[in-house]
Amino acid sequence: MPSQTVVDDRWKEVVVEGDGYSVYCKKGKRDVMEDRFKALVDFNGQHIQAFFGIFDGHGGSKAAEFAAENLDKNILKEVEKMGEIEIIEAIKQGYMTTDAQFLNQDQRGGSCCVTAIIRDNNLAVSNAGDCRAVVSIDGIATPLTSDHRPSRQDEKLRIESLGGYVDSSRGVSRVLGSLAVSRGIGDRSLKQWITAEPETKIVKIVPEFEFLIMASDGLWDKVSNQEAIDLARPFCVGNDKLEPASACKKLVELSVSRGSVDDASVMIVQLG
Repeated sequence: MPSQTVVDDRWKEVVVEGDGYSVYCKKGKRDVMEDRFKALVDFNGQHIQAFFGIFDGHGGSKAAEFAAENLDKNILKEVEKMGEIEIIEAIKQGYMTTDAQFLNQDQRGGSCCVTAIIRDNNLAVSNAGDCRAVVSIDGIATPLTSDHRPSRQDEKLRIESLGGYVDSSRGVSRVLGSLAVSRGIGDRSLKQWITAEPETKIVKIVPEFEFLIMASDGLWDKVSNQEAIDLARPFCVGNDKLEPASACKKLVELSVSRGSVDDASVMIVQLG
């Protein structure tokens, strides 16, 4: 089955145009690129038709790379084991298994994740951390994920109920004064509070669904959901020659122009 995960630490930018999706990744001011992505289409009659993921590493790229290489496999195993009705639980177990496997490798760092699975004209979108997925419905930006940050009240309460605390430094809420996200793969030293359990939303793909934007916070910290849809839409809808890769690149350029110094990865999946 066709697969794309072409990013490594040394690369400054990556552009990929695949079957029904496009990706643009740009390294920020850090020494290495910590973002990764995964795109799989045509599963040859298996339980899911396509898998897409954006993985935003912190403390190095190891966790993002591990998630990009293993999360889809672990989810597919769980779907085959549990059956398609239990897709939300299968995705959860896939995330948790990937997390446990990474922790067993005794590597440092962690990764936020956002994934999308297309199956029987349904879209299952999951996230752990602050990577985000937004769908264009007739030009209206509709988020399918909610960022996991310690400033989110339910996340703050969850952390505190486990004996942790949320501290604010320079206006940014952090778990134990350290990490600015509250869920993800890895983060061994904070694992008691940083769960890999994703939140998943399943929606039926209807004709009004145009395209899906999945991106790391290198985009979303500087560009609003509706701004992203408005910028991308002319490249993704209604033209004889669609140019979603150009849309991905322009979104990253907009974020950089507004002062982003973070790695930024944007994937657009055509739904219409």
